[in-house]
Amino acid sequence: MHEAIQYIHEHAQVLRDEHVPSDECGLLTEPARDVLVKSGGMRLLQAESHGGFEAVPADFFAWVRAAAHYNPSAGWTAGVVGVHPWEIALVDPKLQDEIFADEPDTWIASPYAPQGRAVREGDGFRFSGEWQYSTGTDHCDWIVLGGIVVDESADRSGPPDMRHFFLPRGDYEIVDDSWHVMGLSGTGSKDIRIDDAFVPEYRTVGHVALSEGEYNNRRAESPLYNLPFGCIFSGAIAAATLGIASGALEHYREYMQARVSASGVVGKTDPFQQEALAEVESDLAAGIAHIDLMIAEWMEQLRDVPDAVPISRAQRFEFRRNQVRAVQRVLFGVDKLFSRAGSAAIWSTRPLERYWRDLRTAGTHICDMADVVYRAWADHMFETGGRHVLLY
Repeated sequence: MHEAIQYIHEHAQVLRDEHVPSDECGLLTEPARDVLVKSGGMRLLQAESHGGFEAVPADFFAWVRAAAHYNPSAGWTAGVVGVHPWEIALVDPKLQDEIFADEPDTWIASPYAPQGRAVREGDGFRFSGEWQYSTGTDHCDWIVLGGIVVDESADRSGPPDMRHFFLPRGDYEIVDDSWHVMGLSGTGSKDIRIDDAFVPEYRTVGHVALSEGEYNNRRAESPLYNLPFGCIFSGAIAAATLGIASGALEHYREYMQARVSASGVVGKTDPFQQEALAEVESDLAAGIAHIDLMIAEWMEQLRDVPDAVPISRAQRFEFRRNQVRAVQRVLFGVDKLFSRAGSAAIWSTRPLERYWRDLRTAGTHICDMADVVYRAWADHMFETGGRHVLLY
């Protein structure tokens, strides 16, 4: 077990204690944030050249799941913020130095949705826009945002030039009081606003180029950084979601020990609850194993430098199909448990209700939603000519 994961388990009670306080204040409390920082987990996917562990993805996913098990908002933040160092390992070295040279534990926020508009100016762009869902943003000193390059008339004819734009804290505004949701309130995923900030070109990367591996040659010797961006990112989202589910199951097991129904049936001896619990426990274990195994096999495939076989588009579609299916099985499995837990489960004073809201909120992320992924996989397999772009 990696030391970062062990640290999370050793400080589980701190994360548990900060679950409700984080929700109440709408962002991770300092004690919860400190556990993530001191564990070192945010540096698991960070390049060794800039103070990171450059660990295998399975360690990162396990770290995210552990944090989410004890505190869903902390685990969600771990997954979203913790995956950004992977991308930064592939950006311009000058930008890597700006972000990590003085502080290897720098946190970077997002989102990637191409809500911004950029107009060329000199050796960079004038960039403006508004974005939602900037997870953990109050604790971050940099941000990476999606945007589209346009001319001064906002002409978007032809294929869009979609990019990721990196900005330091002073160049963007965090919109306070902009995160009001039913679950994962403690992630503090607030809105971001930018008005005509200048972004040098070296602080940008092409979205499609990154997704298609065109920057991988910057670290050609490393299997980790030759993995597909979309699968690493969606794997992080899945890890957080499955970690929340494992926490929900722990609370459900505790709840069953003492629950007695109106008809006098003890929860832990109720065959209907036993069946539902067995199903989702199995689905959770299978989903984790499936995702970790696929990534591990890819790492082996990429180790034969310089003759490694790149990860194919078919493999990427297969991963996303399997990943969203793993998540969906668990989401609906926990729903089934919740429906059989009785009216006592709806009380906001009990952890089960809070975990269910956090889990269902996690399930709304595009990386956890199945419909578009299934169709994209099928279109590719049958060569139907469908044009369904996977954003992650």
